[in-house]
Order: sequence, then structure tokens, then C-alpha cells
Amino acid sequence: MADHVQSLARGLAVIRAFSATAPRLTLSEVARATGLTRAAARRFLLTLTDLGYVRNDGRLFALTPRVLELGYAYLSSLSLPEVAAPHLERLAAEVHESASVAVLDGEDVVYVARVATARIMRVSISIGTRFPAYCTSMGRVLLAGLPPADLDAYLARAGLRRLTPRTVTTPAELREELDGIRERGWAMVDQEMEEGLRSIAAPVRDRSGAVVAAVNVSTHASRTTVQQARRTLLPPLLATAAKIEADLASLSPAPGAPHG
Repeated sequence: MADHVQSLARGLAVIRAFSATAPRLTLSEVARATGLTRAAARRFLLTLTDLGYVRNDGRLFALTPRVLELGYAYLSSLSLPEVAAPHLERLAAEVHESASVAVLDGEDVVYVARVATARIMRVSISIGTRFPAYCTSMGRVLLAGLPPADLDAYLARAGLRRLTPRTVTTPAELREELDGIRERGWAMVDQEMEEGLRSIAAPVRDRSGAVVAAVNVSTHASRTTVQQARRTLLPPLLATAAKIEADLASLSPAPGAPHG
């Protein structure tokens, strides 16, 4: 390939030679792992050392934290859906149920990422699908995270329609639900939006602690009881929310941290 820069490829191969199981390597080990001659491996290692990406104690070489800069430009460009997607895929594969991430937009939740394992609703869900926040697990997590004034404004304008016999339809009942969600850190909605649909959601927070999104797992009531959902779906769901939060935190500096 005419545009292939072989020296760049070899330099990256040297960096990739290091791993969690091989954090420190000799010159010979780097040469063997990359297929380079000892002389070529030495030149690349010394160049990386001069640039601050590798350190050497006289015999062993190791990467420095500066290599993180190589991935930061990519990570910092990621959006919430891109960050969440691999975590949703692992969650759905683990629990064998559909998993989604949504954000609050006005009175609705909007799906921004989703991995579907089976269709359990009458309507098809895709990126951009909107549902009323008050009767969905992700919506309630997001509403519970609102500042008091914003929640008051939401309740003043939202029409709490009865979609099933189980739907919460009064502001007082909804406030009580949100208080419980805020206290325990997750929400479960049992057939309030559609008969047979049971879902459980957890908040995704930014570095400041503000709820910026919600992640959920949906299941059919005929195959998963409320108790089973708490026992088998909630722990991996909470773990997934924590992983998404950690990735989002790595994309932005801590509040008050110096820039540049």
C-alpha cells in the first residue's frame, strides 16, 4: 500500500507489545513480540523514551501514563450513545433481555442507545423513540434526578394519562414513587405503560452527580416476576450504569480541574 507508513506501524506495534500481563519488557522481549530486529526495536524504544511514552531503568522498558494521551482525543469525541453501546451489548448478553439508554426531553424520554433481544412491546423501539416519562422506568429515574423546581414545572404541565389499570395518574402518587426511587437509586415500573411490560432502570450521573441519562432492562411479565427482576436483573444493571458513568467521567476533567 503506497500510503502505508511502515515506521509508524512498527512504533505502534512496540507500544502494543506492552500489556497488563507484560507491563515491563526487555529489549529482546520487545523485539520478539513485534518481529523487529533488536536494533530496530532499540531505535523505536529510545524514540518513545525521548517522547515520554516509555521509561527505562537500564534493562527493562515500560509505558508511561503519557500513552493515555493517544486515546484521549478519540475518547473525548465520543457521545453518550457511543460510550453506552458496548456496555449495553454486554448487559443484554448477560441477562438475555433488551437494554436501553434514554435521556429526558421535555415531558418524554428519548431513546439514544438500545440493544434489543426480543420484541416485547406492541410498538417497535428504535433510536429516537419517545415515551411519556411518568410511566416508564427510565423516565422516573430521570424525573427523580430533577431539581425540585424543575420537577414542579414538569408535574404542572404533564398530563398523567391512564395507559393501563396500573398506571400512576396523580402528581401525589408520582411524587411518592420518585421519593422512593431517589432513596434506593433505581426504579421499577410494572405494566404501567403497557400490559405485560416490566422494566427496571438506574440513573447515569455525570462528574457533578447530576443525572444525565438512564439505563434500563425490559422484560415480559410472563417470564420474569418482580422478585426475579430485583434478584437477577438489578445487580448487572447497576454495574452497567456504574461503568457508563466511569467512562463518561474519563471524557471530561473533574470540576475545578485545570485545563491544558
